[in-house]
Amino acid sequence: MCIGIPMQVMSVDPGFANVAGRSETRRVGTRLIDIVAPGQWLLVFLDDARETITPERAAEVNATLDLLAVAMGQGASPAFPDDPGFALPSAMNLQAVQRMTQS
Repeated sequence: MCIGIPMQVMSVDPGFANVAGRSETRRVGTRLIDIVAPGQWLLVFLDDARETITPERAAEVNATLDLLAVAMGQGASPAFPDDPGFALPSAMNLQAVQRMTQS
């Protein structure tokens, strides 16, 4: 599975952009994007920018990735420091799972 990571353009070179996001920096290919400028947000898959996104969309994807990390037990996130707001079935007792699956 490939997950797109929102990253913000820091600088541009022909065919590439230096980007930062989710506590890392990368040099990514930009051949699939028309115009790339510093400050712009890109959705990056496997070190290639696939599309431009708005800052709001970047924040939404980052919040979703934070929630996914919490659900996978990879620690707390700034968006959900104590509680992701739901329990996975593996963390529920048998009665709770049965109630959830009854129609």
